Amino acid sequence: MPKNKKRNTPHRGGSAGGGGSGAAAAAAATAGGQHRNVQPFSDEDASIETMSHCSGYSDPSSFAEDGPEVLDEEGTQEDLEYKLKGLIDLTLDKSAKTRQAALEGIKNALASKMLYEFILERRMTLTDSIERCLKKGKSDEQRAAAALASVLCIQLGPGIESEEILKTLGPILKKIICDGSASIQARQTCATCFGVCCFIATDDITELYSTLECFENVFTKSYLKEKDTTVICSTPNTVLHISSLLAWTLLLTICPINEVKKKLEMHFHKLPSLLSCDDVNMRIAAGESLALLFELARGIESDFFYEDMESLTQMLRALATDGNKHRAKVDKRKQRSVFRDVLRAVEERDFPTETIKFGPERMYIDCWVKKHTYDTFKEVLGSGMQYHLQSNEFLRNVFELGPPVMLDAATLKTMKISRFERHLYNSAAFKARTKARSKCRDKRADVGEFF
Repeated sequence: MPKNKKRNTPHRGGSAGGGGSGAAAAAAATAGGQHRNVQPFSDEDASIETMSHCSGYSDPSSFAEDGPEVLDEEGTQEDLEYKLKGLIDLTLDKSAKTRQAALEGIKNALASKMLYEFILERRMTLTDSIERCLKKGKSDEQRAAAALASVLCIQLGPGIESEEILKTLGPILKKIICDGSASIQARQTCATCFGVCCFIATDDITELYSTLECFENVFTKSYLKEKDTTVICSTPNTVLHISSLLAWTLLLTICPINEVKKKLEMHFHKLPSLLSCDDVNMRIAAGESLALLFELARGIESDFFYEDMESLTQMLRALATDGNKHRAKVDKRKQRSVFRDVLRAVEERDFPTETIKFGPERMYIDCWVKKHTYDTFKEVLGSGMQYHLQSNEFLRNVFELGPPVMLDAATLKTMKISRFERHLYNSAAFKARTKARSKCRDKRADVGEFF
């Protein structure tokens, strides 16, 4: 289709997607002339643009109900790339809200579809835009820029292109993380994204060690001090410390054995103090990090001995059976579930295998290293994680899945169930849950009458 005709044609997604930030970007696009029809790429657009590549299509309920049955892949790709070109231009807009919406739109698109060739040609332009937004933007814009940087590296995978991105953006991300005057939310997001970018692109071992030290300087501020009481009180900085700890743990999985031994000696006896923090997310992050450290230590020395094993297991067992009334039920339930697994890992060297389904494939998460890696990338990619597990060669190499499995449109179509079939499935499941609850209530009533 000629370009002059295409620009006068409304694109998929129209003016219905995107909410407030999308409206701001649309207004700026209108003022910009030729890109007046460009809208930020929202999650709703992702379900339409990626069609049968929807991230969770192994789950019947995850399909976009109104998606078309037959795909015009070439046309869809052209429309998507045209929209992305407009969003890249909008990252230079004078309006902060428009820039933020454009960054988020590009990030959503890259999380929902593999666009390696398109990104490869424009990586320098995108890197310059991200750098500008990180330096001059405020909290939300910095968060959007950092998130886009990490997804950009995930798309490109390890190699000279990602190394150049990290070399440009790494010092800026590190500066924001360590800047006490910056927004806590921006610092938190930068910590997670910096960890992911380093995991993918770091080629210089000294730079890896420097990044580990940067994260250590942040999360060790939550360690229990000698003069403190037995409980660590959370602060506004606790969310940053959690993200830094998790990023540090991720990078530790790719360190040489000698460096791992050094870090174990430094932190094995201090890290358990974080289990006494009054923030449930910090307790969980510390517990999962401890389980991973034990796994690494036992991988290096099968007869690894931990001196304070008895006191540690007592603390873990208390958290796995915590019934304190002053804590929220949801927090207690989540905490008990995690620490039961952590306790099994520390005491019995056991891990409860999890199964991740994506399309016709399955991935088994059978160790803490793989679980932590999966959780980190899922946090960055969101609902696009399953799609990337199918299509992204870098992630498939990380999780040892082999080359991508090619599926034709006919196969994808047979995997989709109709709306009526989905309705019957959901109705049957609802009836089964209702019946189970009724039986449970009847038993409780009988017990009450007996007493």
